[in-house]
Amino acid sequence: MRRLRRAERREQILDAATRAFARAGYTATGLDDIAAEAELTRAMLYRHFDSKADLYRAVLDRACTRLTEATGADDFGDDAIPALLRAAAADPDGFRLLFRHAAREPDFRDLIDSITAASREVGRRNLARVIPEGPWLDWAADLIPGFTLDAVIAWLDAGRPDPEHAAERISQAVHGIMAAAHPPTARR
Repeated sequence: MRRLRRAERREQILDAATRAFARAGYTATGLDDIAAEAELTRAMLYRHFDSKADLYRAVLDRACTRLTEATGADDFGDDAIPALLRAAAADPDGFRLLFRHAAREPDFRDLIDSITAASREVGRRNLARVIPEGPWLDWAADLIPGFTLDAVIAWLDAGRPDPEHAAERISQAVHGIMAAAHPPTARR
């Protein structure tokens, strides 16, 4: 076992924990699984993290920070979906943990709920520029963030096909939702 500085060892553990948790989720992953993935002893894990829950929270926080750094947090412009795809491709296990596994973990649901609420708020604010106020704006603001995340996860799961055009394809689907939220034009 190579001696690393504390910060480097912590990152090594977070990387290994991210891979291990992404394979089986929080409940099915034990500290022994993470220690084996990191090629460390369980005691070494406890030098950096108080518990499995503490480690999982650190993994989720790091994934969230990386996502925010890659995509920004306040605007859904034309570059939002390409940035989201790049972030997911750069950290697919962290992305899946945030939006697939943690969403199903009651002890960590608060983080996902806060991300979802923030996404809806930002989405609503941006969509209000193109969709009239009312229930269809609310519908689109609720639907688009979740749809986009599911589309990115499906893209990861499919092996990241056609990366040059994936953002455009997802954007087309999002624009379809936006079009569906507009009131029908008057028929003659």
